[in-house]
Amino acid sequence: MALVRYNPWQEMNSLQRQLNRLFDDALTTDNWDNFGNLSKVPAAELTEKDDALHLKLEVPGMEAKDLDIQVMADRVAIAGERKSETKSEENGNVRSEFRYGKFQRVIPLPARIQNTDVTAEYKDGILNLTLPKSEAEKNKVVKVNLGEANA
Repeated sequence: MALVRYNPWQEMNSLQRQLNRLFDDALTTDNWDNFGNLSKVPAAELTEKDDALHLKLEVPGMEAKDLDIQVMADRVAIAGERKSETKSEENGNVRSEFRYGKFQRVIPLPARIQNTDVTAEYKDGILNLTLPKSEAEKNKVVKVNLGEANA
């Protein structure tokens, strides 16, 4: 029986090769569907002003009737479904990278809003929500002016 010298770096190299192979196989465009709803979630942009929050959501290729928007005092929930259009080609295959299916996203808001006065506009695949802040939030910040110190 021969003695074999233990080399811990050999195990680390083997583990690194296995992880590289795992990510190389998983991150091809053919396997993106395996990552759940991450690819279907609409991108969002939230801007805070003194009197309101402005939320932009990117939902291209959808109609307004396919969107379900629910606004609470501290969050916005949006859900929808991109329906696939089935097309048949006579001469060849069709490869599509479009994402179809249901999605849902809940966006927490940094300030409480007056959810009864929300306005929405949907144009060119962009949903714009204007979320007016509640009166308590508008009055939350008070500027204090210091008078000149008398000597």
